[in-house]
Amino acid sequence: MGLLGSLAMLVPLTCLFWLPVLIMAQSTPMNGSARALDALLQDYAFRAFVVRPKTGIPYDGVVPSNLSGINITAMRLRSGSLRSKGVKMYKEFEIPIGVVEQPYVERLVLVYQNLGDWSKLYYPLPNYSYLAPVLGLLAYNASNLSATNLPELDFRAFGDPIKIKFSDVQSTPDGSVPMCVWFDLHGSVNFSNVTSGNECSTIQQGHFSIVTGSISPSGGGEEKKSHRKVGIIVGSVLGGLALLVLLAVLVLWARKCKQTKEMQEMEKAAEVGEALHMTSVGDTKAPSATVTRTQPTLESEYVP
Repeated sequence: MGLLGSLAMLVPLTCLFWLPVLIMAQSTPMNGSARALDALLQDYAFRAFVVRPKTGIPYDGVVPSNLSGINITAMRLRSGSLRSKGVKMYKEFEIPIGVVEQPYVERLVLVYQNLGDWSKLYYPLPNYSYLAPVLGLLAYNASNLSATNLPELDFRAFGDPIKIKFSDVQSTPDGSVPMCVWFDLHGSVNFSNVTSGNECSTIQQGHFSIVTGSISPSGGGEEKKSHRKVGIIVGSVLGGLALLVLLAVLVLWARKCKQTKEMQEMEKAAEVGEALHMTSVGDTKAPSATVTRTQPTLESEYVP
């Protein structure tokens, strides 16, 4: 097997060894309980509609008793009207002109959520403190107001952003800075700056709040742990590459040694050649041929 063949075998093995570490470092687990809550609240929000709900009028829903403290509201809109006029104020959300949903539907329902004291349970943020409850804004197809487990529409602004003006925001602790946090529907967490003291903005649907970093005696211990984890991952990858290089060097060295040995044997055989028989001449020894091709003859043997 040549050098390229050996490396071809080593590279997949090395990659398989380090791949789980990289996946663990980059992936973000999905909060399954939060998504189940969205489906449940969609069902109860749709139940708030009367037989013939009016377009553009918010209808407050009632959640199950075991979720007391969560507020939900549903509002049905025409897609064309939403795109051309927006919604001046829907609870804490100000929806501008130019908001479009995908796939297109003739009518849609915007479900509003205020998780209140349940915010930390469904959207935990280690090392951060909530200064406002988590608010949700999700879009659904309004063609069947009795439907359950509906998938969310892709609802986003293509002009000015959607603004969230939080009405209940706690004061920021000394030495900390408030931040807007956005949880998208795929489990990612995104931070941005707070404007006007209590305002955040977004171009997509999801869940939103204002948070601040927790003040603890550890003095950023979790941040150090995070840096340490990154260092371990980087060191592991570099170590794997170094091991690969070392193995490649060993393969080259083994091939070189083999070639050198073969060359030495060939040179030795060439120098020795065919061994000659030795004969004594006086006090010295000299090589002599063992076979004579032509026997010598006397001239007298040719005389008739």
